[in-house]
Amino acid sequence: MTRLRVWDVPVRLFHWGMVGAVALAFYTMKTPGYPFIFPIDIHARAGYVLVGLLLFRWLWGLVGSYHARFTSFLHPPTTLFDYARRLLGGRPPSYAGHNPLGGIMVVVMMLSLSFQVISGLFLTDDIFFNAPLHGLVDRSTARTLAGLHHLNANLLMVLIAGHLLALLVHRLKGERLVGAMFTGRKPLEGTPEDEPAGGLTRRLASPWLALVAVLIAVLPVLWLWNA
Repeated sequence: MTRLRVWDVPVRLFHWGMVGAVALAFYTMKTPGYPFIFPIDIHARAGYVLVGLLLFRWLWGLVGSYHARFTSFLHPPTTLFDYARRLLGGRPPSYAGHNPLGGIMVVVMMLSLSFQVISGLFLTDDIFFNAPLHGLVDRSTARTLAGLHHLNANLLMVLIAGHLLALLVHRLKGERLVGAMFTGRKPLEGTPEDEPAGGLTRRLASPWLALVAVLIAVLPVLWLWNA
């Protein structure tokens, strides 16, 4: 058993920031929102934070460290079906980063969350709240986006439930994914399927590159927050 360094600090901060922002967004819309006086305003600001987090993650998926990149965990259909078959058989291959099914789930969830935050920028409650981009669309389009926003929120709840179930299944199989997202290190037996020659998985991206990605992601958040 070895503890392989998998998740870099930017990925871990993104993950837990996403957990907090999504939880706050759902709480302020699916409950009375106590103790917040204006839950819709808190909901919107959680959405603005999600805009920045998602923008950063899309960028980091292109230029980040090895296991953060989409190319490391998006696999062809043959690999996907083979992994599913072996998982059902009880002996799936080992992956340091996201396994093929987990990689698909990551992208689906990111696409769903991206639609959620983008559609939310055009909404209004016609009383207290107008989103920053509401004036760019007509009333009919805004209502359509509002309906899709609510439907996608329900889809997100299903995706999150599936994610939690997958964590439980992997934990029962001895894979401690939650702990790895705190420490960045994942205990593994043998050589994982996604370990390239030369141990490139241990190379982290430049901190300066991370800083540039953060700055790009923060700018729209600052504008939305003050719009």
